[in-house]
Amino acid sequence: MKYVTDRKRATGLGSSSEGTHHHWKMMVSSLSLVVLVPLFVFVFGSALGRSYADVQSFIANPFVALSLGIALTVGLLHIKMEIDEAVEDYVHGLTGKLTLIAVGAATWVLIAAGLLALLKLAL
Repeated sequence: MKYVTDRKRATGLGSSSEGTHHHWKMMVSSLSLVVLVPLFVFVFGSALGRSYADVQSFIANPFVALSLGIALTVGLLHIKMEIDEAVEDYVHGLTGKLTLIAVGAATWVLIAAGLLALLKLAL
């Protein structure tokens, strides 16, 4: 029979002291998306149906380009954090680590591709 205290038994199994930080990151990105998503829909929707030259001149406006770029970046990073949380909960071992790396890489590739496309349209 081992005489182990509850604290000793829980060492290494408890909080990693990152839950609060993750929670606040999710709350800030969620609240910013409350503003950014309707702005994105309004800006993107007002560009629909226009000719390429009209869309190019519309996106050349710094406010429009900046709002689209920020919405794209914050939205994809928020989705990445959600996927990371699901992978950490349900996928373990090497597969989980490789999945996290793949999700991170795919997210940054999508952000870079989206910002590059936005820059090409705006300039």
